[in-house]
Amino acid sequence: MSGVAGEPIRVLVVEDDPVAADAHVMYVGRVPGFVAVGKAHSGAEARRVLDRTPVDLLLLDLHLPDVHGLQLARSLRAAGHHADVIAVTSARDLAVVREGVSLGVVQYVLKPFTFATLRDRLVRYAEFHAAVGEASGQDEVDRALAVLRAPGPAALPKGLSGPTLERVTGALREVEDGLTAAGVAEVVGISRITARRYLEHLVEAGRAGRAPVYGQVGRPELVYRWVRGVGKGG
Repeated sequence: MSGVAGEPIRVLVVEDDPVAADAHVMYVGRVPGFVAVGKAHSGAEARRVLDRTPVDLLLLDLHLPDVHGLQLARSLRAAGHHADVIAVTSARDLAVVREGVSLGVVQYVLKPFTFATLRDRLVRYAEFHAAVGEASGQDEVDRALAVLRAPGPAALPKGLSGPTLERVTGALREVEDGLTAAGVAEVVGISRITARRYLEHLVEAGRAGRAPVYGQVGRPELVYRWVRGVGKGG
């Protein structure tokens, strides 16, 4: 296994959306001690990569075009693949979370997320991965497992809240042609400045795009649009 003696932890990105897959590969490459050894856009493609490439960790989208991510994880275990899994998903079903624990899912990252969120999970995984030898007692076992647990909802930038982010995301996904910050503010019931902070966060996370729209008078307005394909439950 990699991740010891200075060797990087080898990560396979499994994500059906090409834009998101490229972003995840880039994110992995920015974290010291990790290297993306490939990307796959389906379960079948992931199996082909795993059959020819050593992999320590799967960054796994749960909603793939040909198989559910947990079904893929189960079949990989049965085939003798022992890579750990960080599940990347917008699904919030706790029954899925419980099932994943038994299949080697060590972390969940909920979409939309930023580089800082994934970096935190990867760094914690690296600490867990590096733990070797025999534990001296219960406390040491507990400490090893606690490394994987995030300290709380610190992934969002200061001043942003998860519930408001979900409402902003929902408003943006409902309108195919996109919304301005003022439009989102009206739908969600927040100020335009606050709406713009959340929208810029979604742009940074790769979940939304923005473009100027020129009207008849005055300065152009920025219109934000949800990036289709990255928020479809996977």
